[in-house]
Amino acid sequence: MVSSSASSVPSTQDGSAQNATPQPVQVARRLEKFKTTIFTQMSSLAIKHGAINLGQGFPNFDGPEFVKEAAIQAIRDGNNQYARGCGIPDLNSAVAERFKKDTAGLVVDPEKEVTITSGCTEAIAATMLGLINPGDEVILFAPFYDSYEATLSMAGASIKCVTLRPPEFSVPLDELRSIISKNTRAILMNTPHNPTGKMFTREELNAISTLCIANDVLVFSDEVYDKLAFEMDHISIASLPGMYERTVTLNSLGKTFSLTGWKIGWAIAPPHLTWGIRQAHSFLTFATSTPMQYAAATALRAPDSYYKELRKDYMVKKAILVEGLKSVGFIVYPSSGTYFVVVDHTPLGLENDVAFCEFLIKEVGVVAIPTSVFYLNPEEGKNLVRFTFCKDEETLRTAVKRMKEKLLKKQ
Repeated sequence: MVSSSASSVPSTQDGSAQNATPQPVQVARRLEKFKTTIFTQMSSLAIKHGAINLGQGFPNFDGPEFVKEAAIQAIRDGNNQYARGCGIPDLNSAVAERFKKDTAGLVVDPEKEVTITSGCTEAIAATMLGLINPGDEVILFAPFYDSYEATLSMAGASIKCVTLRPPEFSVPLDELRSIISKNTRAILMNTPHNPTGKMFTREELNAISTLCIANDVLVFSDEVYDKLAFEMDHISIASLPGMYERTVTLNSLGKTFSLTGWKIGWAIAPPHLTWGIRQAHSFLTFATSTPMQYAAATALRAPDSYYKELRKDYMVKKAILVEGLKSVGFIVYPSSGTYFVVVDHTPLGLENDVAFCEFLIKEVGVVAIPTSVFYLNPEEGKNLVRFTFCKDEETLRTAVKRMKEKLLKKQ
């Protein structure tokens, strides 16, 4: 006779647990302040209310066929077991080749200086956990991608913040000079910048570099939107004099090739920094999807014409959204890169960004993201909301039509 073990939770005859009083959620103190991400909240509301999601930054169209076919072929060829931890050799080489081309000649060793990760979010986490000690001071530019603060909290870092303010979101260099010191371990930056669409200028990057060299500070540079640069050329801070030895460059496949679900990212850094990143990566995910790595290598060797067409396509989408937002009364701030646009919602009369976004979903049927979640001090972002234009043209036009029908009446 086969015996079955009793459940650890007593049940009644109808199968429901006895004393089913909801228990308080348990979470480590370092993560207590972090709730369900705003992207999850807004996407759930979008589904509930049938709203068009211009909030979360994932395309509603598919990536290129030649990349998908490369993944299918890799699966058929039997590349389905664990990859080596730092990445398959072909992808490491493709990343190094692309980086050399993008930085006008900066040569990196694919075996010692490139680490493949499960998306850029893991590259960020591995960098923070591998190179930051409890109590280390790290400077962020607000508004910032929400995983920055969370992963720094997990690493036990002391966070300082410099706020980029509209309309240009320029770096307040005097403020940065006033807080950077010999106690600063690193600056974590993002260009092109999510959520504002700002691109750091050469003058700003030179000033940051001078301060980092003078104070022996590392730079962690998130550049996932580097191929979505519309108004100026993207510059990797690692390519500036004296900076490669103190920079970790973070990037991914998803944004450029509209394959966000594949989660293929990487970190490029000199060997003495790569060591810490790889140590953390080994115990976070160890390895990244093998067949997708083979396809990513194919993607990164795409001709320059692919990137040219990508930017051309996104500029059309951007124009549809920006013109629509202006037409209904938003103050639209310039966006030089990424597929995001930040607007001031206050002309439409709601008290703050969260209230406005909830109204927009429930009454208009369009999703945006409240930017207050991207600041250490939420008050700094209460007037701003973020829209994305990584959607097909029909979706963008429909969203604009909804806003014109409902928001113009409100005024």
